[in-house]
Amino acid sequence: MAVPSSAELPAASTVIYTCPMHPLFRHAGPGHCPFCGMSLEVFVPKSAEEDNDAESRAMTRRLWVSAGLTLPLLLMSMRDILPFDFPAWVNRAAAELGWALGAPVSASSAFEALLATVVVAWAGGPFFVLGWRSFATRQLNMFSLVTLGVATAYLFSLYTLLWPRSLPAAFISVHGLPLYFEAAAVIVTLVLLGQVLEARARVRTNAAVKGLLGLAANVALRVGADGRDESVALKAVVVGDMLRVKPGGKVPVDGVVLQGDTSIDESMINGEPIPSAKSAGSYVTGATLNQTGSFTMRAERVGAETLLARIVALVAEAGRTRAPIQKLVDQVARWFVLFVVCVAVLAGVVWALAGPAPALANALLVVVSVLIVACPCALGLATPVSVTVGIGRGAKEGVLIKDAEALELMEKVDTLVVDKTGTLTEGKPSVQAVVATSGFDEAKVLLWAASLEALSEHPLAAAIVKRAQSDGRKLLDVSGFSAVSGQGVRGTIAGQDMRLGNALLLAEAHVDTRVVDVATDALRQQGQTVMYLSAGARLAGYVSVADAVKTSTPEAIQQLRASGLRVVMLTGDNAVTAAAVGRLLGLDDVEAGVMPEDKYRHVKALQEQGHVVAMAGDGVNDAPALAQADVGIAMGTGTDIAMSSARIVLVKGDLRGIVEARTLSRATMRNIRENLFFAFVYNVVGISLAAGVFYPWLGVLLSPMVASAAMAASSISVIGNALRLRSLKLGGSP
Repeated sequence: MAVPSSAELPAASTVIYTCPMHPLFRHAGPGHCPFCGMSLEVFVPKSAEEDNDAESRAMTRRLWVSAGLTLPLLLMSMRDILPFDFPAWVNRAAAELGWALGAPVSASSAFEALLATVVVAWAGGPFFVLGWRSFATRQLNMFSLVTLGVATAYLFSLYTLLWPRSLPAAFISVHGLPLYFEAAAVIVTLVLLGQVLEARARVRTNAAVKGLLGLAANVALRVGADGRDESVALKAVVVGDMLRVKPGGKVPVDGVVLQGDTSIDESMINGEPIPSAKSAGSYVTGATLNQTGSFTMRAERVGAETLLARIVALVAEAGRTRAPIQKLVDQVARWFVLFVVCVAVLAGVVWALAGPAPALANALLVVVSVLIVACPCALGLATPVSVTVGIGRGAKEGVLIKDAEALELMEKVDTLVVDKTGTLTEGKPSVQAVVATSGFDEAKVLLWAASLEALSEHPLAAAIVKRAQSDGRKLLDVSGFSAVSGQGVRGTIAGQDMRLGNALLLAEAHVDTRVVDVATDALRQQGQTVMYLSAGARLAGYVSVADAVKTSTPEAIQQLRASGLRVVMLTGDNAVTAAAVGRLLGLDDVEAGVMPEDKYRHVKALQEQGHVVAMAGDGVNDAPALAQADVGIAMGTGTDIAMSSARIVLVKGDLRGIVEARTLSRATMRNIRENLFFAFVYNVVGISLAAGVFYPWLGVLLSPMVASAAMAASSISVIGNALRLRSLKLGGSP
């Protein structure tokens, strides 16, 4: 069972499984991780319909049952203050059980044992399996601690309930028998809650992968030797097949156009809102949307070799990471388990050999108290509670943070990589300027241009028509309309020949455009597309269209750079437009003509140079880079796939949210560190008290009951500290 490099992709016919806790491990088929014992899960789903939510649903069922039984268990543990008694038949049954055991058993204690048994044995069963495997493989982790803590509390309580007369007198308090069924059940419930949250986070990652898979075409039209079209399943397409793509259909696989002219929406690949013109010899990409014309193509890459399949693999690979702080907790937990067991055994031996009478009873008391007080409730809550409160605080400001890793790393980010379209810009073309030459006015120029474009299929036509209609203008009738490929459109309005397009189209009508060259060149340097309009033999004016920069972007970039971030733009757009946006915003670096895989590699290269990288984007083409980045940040105005791949979503689509996210990150991580400090200090002090280190001065031992109360108090202190984040002021230094 080898671990391949991240560049390797599984064969299309092989289902590869991996471990959530050890994501580098790969296995051809289901099973259990040899390192931690966790069940393996599918590395990359093969279809959008594949069910990968089974574990989350199973854990959620266990959580609800566990919580439902733990609540009454807690109430029954407070039997001395309950305002009611159990029915007579229940008390009689408990009395008969006590007679059979040779010891008195109350109805409350009997039902505590029953409920706790269901919670521990059924709801917590998977944890015992994982804990056992962790000891068997010597890969100690949090499950090892959970197994020890729950088993100690439950088994000691069960022994006490069944054979109370064999219990040393030192164990009996004024409150009666020391039963800790509720402690065992609460531990199981809390751990289940953490596992459900983690499982749902993995489901969100897989949702991004399944969303990408859903972009692919379901079928393809294969052209047979007789020229007839045959509808076939996508998996039946092989390299060399001739395929037909109709208007409005998806390109099935990657290939080359053989015949036909069209325009294809490739925004999922390059992020640009303007469709690309395609003709014979042009390369087309699977899952992109054909818009205008029908064409035939030759399949070049199919199955796992297509660009979409590679994007899916990159997202799945990059998304299977764990929060560094959780890795640290796991490493500490491995040694902490050994430490706790050693302390318990050593303290028991010392008290048995050299302790005051009754020596054996005190020794057993010390061992049980140490194991209970060391149960990792506070340690397990330290990170998730702060993260939960921090996420809630960010959500109020429109900053959705999905996991602890994003909160931990956001404060350490030194390089921000941003996409252009939809991130820095509005993400859709709009009219930027309407200029009329001498003898014409701008209103007429816009109306004539929109009337011509209303009959056009050109990608920019809709922007011009929308601008004219927003002014409440009624479009004019056009006769003799025709579109000239690669040049523009022409027609007759009110008996006058009109042309809208580039200089070549107007030159055919002997219209000179050089008089406005200076002005139009300046617009092109700003990344705008310019279209000239002629009326007869005269130049009437020109219209420029571009994807405008968001009004909030300049301020956001200024704040980000002032905070010490280096801002780099990666875009699939052309170099002229990219350079214009870079100059306008004062970016540190600009890379144009970048494909999805290149964005991913660029982010990875920055990480290999030692940078902590955040990536902000909004499109399908950004998904691999968003998943690979230390912190992926998606615009809430972007695609669902980008938001699924990212760890942070800016609901308002405003980059100023990144400044707020950094403030929240610093405050939350400080809170987590405080919680971890409280948890470890509690364990150090609690274990010392339970082991009897302070007995020579205090003259008392920490009973298991007090140990259980101390364990609960430590959890409450951690929760209380985390709740302080709710009053955090964002937008500045915390």
